[in-house]
Amino acid sequence: MADMRTFNVCILGLGFLFIFTAFTTCGNIEQTVIKSLSNTTFTGSGYHSLGIIYGVFSVSNLCASAIVTILGPRLTMFLSGILYSSYIAVFIFPTTWSFYLTSVLTGVGAAMLWTAQGNYLVQNSDASTINRNTGIFWGLLQCSMLFGNLYIYFDWRGKTEITDGTRKTVFVVLLVVSVLGTLTFIVLRKAGLQEEILSEEEGRSLLSAHILYKQKAVSAAREAKSEFRTVLQLFQSKPILLLSCCMAYSGLELSFYSGVYGTCIGATRHFGNSAQGLIGLSGIVVGIGEIIGGGLFGLMCKNNRFRRTSVVFLGMVVHFITFYLIFLNFPNDAPVAFGTDTQLEPYLVPSVSIALLCSFLLGLGDSCFNTQLYSILGCVYAERSAPAFTLFKFIQSICAAMAFFYSGHLLLSWQLLVMVVLGFAGTLCFFLVERIQNVSVEPPQSL
Repeated sequence: MADMRTFNVCILGLGFLFIFTAFTTCGNIEQTVIKSLSNTTFTGSGYHSLGIIYGVFSVSNLCASAIVTILGPRLTMFLSGILYSSYIAVFIFPTTWSFYLTSVLTGVGAAMLWTAQGNYLVQNSDASTINRNTGIFWGLLQCSMLFGNLYIYFDWRGKTEITDGTRKTVFVVLLVVSVLGTLTFIVLRKAGLQEEILSEEEGRSLLSAHILYKQKAVSAAREAKSEFRTVLQLFQSKPILLLSCCMAYSGLELSFYSGVYGTCIGATRHFGNSAQGLIGLSGIVVGIGEIIGGGLFGLMCKNNRFRRTSVVFLGMVVHFITFYLIFLNFPNDAPVAFGTDTQLEPYLVPSVSIALLCSFLLGLGDSCFNTQLYSILGCVYAERSAPAFTLFKFIQSICAAMAFFYSGHLLLSWQLLVMVVLGFAGTLCFFLVERIQNVSVEPPQSL
């Protein structure tokens, strides 16, 4: 049984590796691709599309658990994979209406996919294997930022424009990878306990199947209503109110490194023929920063000398230095350039080395904030972790959606300023929550 559970976790990680290799690569390049379209009837925006995905994801996340309860995690993940694949397929023959329709469907699919993933991972773990299984899954998932972007780097290197033929080839490859990840979920097996229960039920009449699903639906609706009440209660608690500022910042910087920064690189005319290929290379370096940061800070926080506040403060400093370098290294109109090139001049001559250093630091700083938010939520709300993480994803996704919508209109300097202000406020609020928790657990001093 243990071997089967480990097999399931590895297959789960591979499925997510394939799907998000396709999706994260798509998100990294889509605004650049859209600006190069020869189709004059297409009026969509990559920023708006990603904003819709994250906005719908945040709202759908509140009711996704009910769907997973009714359909089961394996079928839910398979259906969600189909929705992700449909979004990528749109770029082969892009139309505005299908682009935005699949954006909405992908947002719904994202909520179902991540809820089902958590449910299935827990089913195949116990107290002694949950940390190992989580590490296996996240290790495979983070590799998704490497392979697709590596393909973009080699395929686009030296190209001054993205032709229709190049676009179709890229997205056909990404579609195949996404479909392969979706089909991987078919290989997943039921957890051992479920197999025993179902083997007993197989002897019953098939006519009772609809009764079983009806009971599941009623139970799921009851659980969803109860969880929603718990979410509303937690949202009024002091730690969540304070941490929401830090969660909001994580959403803003998520939108920046996953969609805006690659567009800035591709639009900077000073990079010449290497600009398009650098988009893929930048995505790879961001992924390396995420992987190193996640592993490093996970180990550091096991030592009492390195508290969560220290890692969050480090993340703030790393990001502020990064934002300053980006401000100097890129033209101010890089995120909003209507053509393929920028028109304004940066303060410094744009450097590829500085651009890639900023990519690495963006991933490193993001891992600082996210690892510690997961850590503190798991500590403060150990017995109500599911509603707490639902709120985290809700706030993060809503703010990411807002950021994507203003990214196509605000100059780079204003976008960086917004993140600096919210990043400082979020770090300060994180410190206050840690202080509150330390005071609450301190034993009373004897007189």
